[in-house]
Amino acid sequence: MVSTLRSEVNIEETWDLTPLFESNEAFYDSLEKTGAEVKAFNQQYKGTLTDSETVEAMLEDYAALSERLDRLGNYASLNLSVDQTNAESQKLYGKFSSAYGDIASNLSFIDSELLALDAEKLEEIKNKSKQFKRYLEKLVKRKPHQLHPEVEKALAAFSSTFHAPYGLYDATKMLDIDFGTFEAHGQDIPMNYVSFEGELEVDADTEMRRNAFRKFSDTLKKYENTTAKTYDMVVQQEKTESKLRGYDSVIDFLLDRQEVSRELYNRQIDLIMTELAPHMRRYAKLLQKTNHLETMRFEDLKISLDESFEPHITVEESQEYIEKALSVMGDDYMQLIDDAYNNRYIDFVQNKGKSTGAFCASPYSTNPFILISWTSKMTEVFVLAHELGHAGHFNLANKNQNIFDAESSLYFVEAPSTMNEMLMANYLLQESDDPRFKRWVIASIISRTYYHNFVTHLLEAAYQREVYNQVDAGENLTAALLNDIKKKVISDFWGDAVDITEGAELTWMRQPHYYMGLYPYTYSAGLTIATLMSKRIKEEGHPAVNDWIEVLKAGGSKPPVELAKMAGIDLTTDAALKETITFIGSLVDELEQLTAEIDE
Repeated sequence: MVSTLRSEVNIEETWDLTPLFESNEAFYDSLEKTGAEVKAFNQQYKGTLTDSETVEAMLEDYAALSERLDRLGNYASLNLSVDQTNAESQKLYGKFSSAYGDIASNLSFIDSELLALDAEKLEEIKNKSKQFKRYLEKLVKRKPHQLHPEVEKALAAFSSTFHAPYGLYDATKMLDIDFGTFEAHGQDIPMNYVSFEGELEVDADTEMRRNAFRKFSDTLKKYENTTAKTYDMVVQQEKTESKLRGYDSVIDFLLDRQEVSRELYNRQIDLIMTELAPHMRRYAKLLQKTNHLETMRFEDLKISLDESFEPHITVEESQEYIEKALSVMGDDYMQLIDDAYNNRYIDFVQNKGKSTGAFCASPYSTNPFILISWTSKMTEVFVLAHELGHAGHFNLANKNQNIFDAESSLYFVEAPSTMNEMLMANYLLQESDDPRFKRWVIASIISRTYYHNFVTHLLEAAYQREVYNQVDAGENLTAALLNDIKKKVISDFWGDAVDITEGAELTWMRQPHYYMGLYPYTYSAGLTIATLMSKRIKEEGHPAVNDWIEVLKAGGSKPPVELAKMAGIDLTTDAALKETITFIGSLVDELEQLTAEIDE
């Protein structure tokens, strides 16, 4: 169990947030000044947005303010993410959240005034803009769903309240839930969220893993009603806003932000649920065989195919692997990798109160910041390569796009990250002809890259779609309803290949992505692009890399289908997704063949 306090960890293995602000005092000073500047900005431009010159000047000033707000928001959230028990970090985050409501309210006039212009005038301003055409283009598309300026102002003022459920979910998860200890092999073993998700749920010892799962699930069960109510708050808010804005469903409302059609969304879920499932059932059976399990249970799905061959690796060694695997990306890209390790962009340590999982934050005007809890397992190298993919993407986008055009659609955002995982796998497969090593690498591709992104997150997406269907039908979410939906989704996918243990249905309680709109399905969408792009790079080399670098530089300056087209990938049909699923099937084929060879 992680009991180390944040104050006790090695500072060299933590990230350095001083590029954002030198101190908390500097943050508070900037927050106060920014609030005053926003009010002055409001007084200067409100009621004047009627011609292209004024709009262009306003957007330049707005971009500068947005950059300041971006730094403030990241500093507040990153401080809290490494230690949610820290009272000063809680205070700092709360101060920003409270101030942001007023700031957003004072900025709401921008879109309201622009969208109040007649269509012809707005189109003229868009076409004359030198820097902000894409921003105005997306605004034009929103025009049918824009509300009265005073309503928009009120909604903006409530922004911190609308984000409160996620904070409540996180506080319940990281501060209130106490897992205590569980028994295995006659010993009492302490557990918390980080130790379960980082170590115990992948432990090769069956008694240890299954007993940990039982305790983890039994403890989660005590909080299911509170967590369901918290989640219901989010989706009901989204439902209300979608109705106010005239959307037929919550799903359409959320997809509109991503510039993705309902057809693409449904295809991604439906095709994987039906066509990938048979391949993953074979993989589950192979896990059962190599681990000598009498039955294959839900809590066994994340174990290694060959635990005895699981390499352990230090942080220093991970840098060497990652630099060799990603070197194909070129010198500028690799400079960021070196800087990430050498200049403390990465928070490696495990400590009490730290957020689970891993993520990358990429403030517009500074270096990126990566959170991970290093366990010394080789699979962590894939995780780190993934997050460095986000860092590389937004580092290039931020340098080549204005702040409004830097962030790509959620549909595309996981492509650069999962692409790096594929490059890591390709490198490792070239390193050795040893059957056990090759099997370990391919099993890692499936268990880490494809299982995580194409199965775990896709099953979350299938569950999430049914949740929104229920909400659109007028239902309120209860723990019992959410449990039923989740259990059906995972049962349909795994069929009779896996026993769905009691407690598996509570998996919905573990995922923060549900508080971020339609996020889960985008992992498989991104990995579809990454699979085909990594294949191009493997076959074509530098010409394909150059195409990919240009896509990364484009950021959000194009919709996701057009970004994929820049990479030579057509998302308008199901061909790309079918090719990716076939590739996953071929990996399972190879695992079965290597296992037979090793057994002989």
